[in-house]
Amino acid sequence: MVDITSEVSVAIAQCGIDTGTVIVFCPHTTAGITINENADPDVTHDILLTLDELLPQLRKGYQHAEGNSDAHVKSSLVGASETIFIRNGRMQLGTWQGVYFCEFDGPRSRQVHLHING
Repeated sequence: MVDITSEVSVAIAQCGIDTGTVIVFCPHTTAGITINENADPDVTHDILLTLDELLPQLRKGYQHAEGNSDAHVKSSLVGASETIFIRNGRMQLGTWQGVYFCEFDGPRSRQVHLHING
């Protein structure tokens, strides 16, 4: 899980948007976007640990030939995007919240797309 909060904040500032929304979207089937605590790195560890326990890579019964079925399911559970309100030029995240890119099948070359409305 990579904290991309700063990068999204910079993009919003560069647009000069005061009030609106930002959609953070991941166009990959084995990665995702989520919002969660960014103050304690143990939280991201615990999220990944739980996902790995729930969906082990070598789970019996997977049929997808590439061997990354767990990553596809994790991506579906986490989701491909988050929509965040912008007020006074800043994302309206909670005190401890950050925006994360979640890689479930990498490392790989990835992209994150932003759509900023205001």
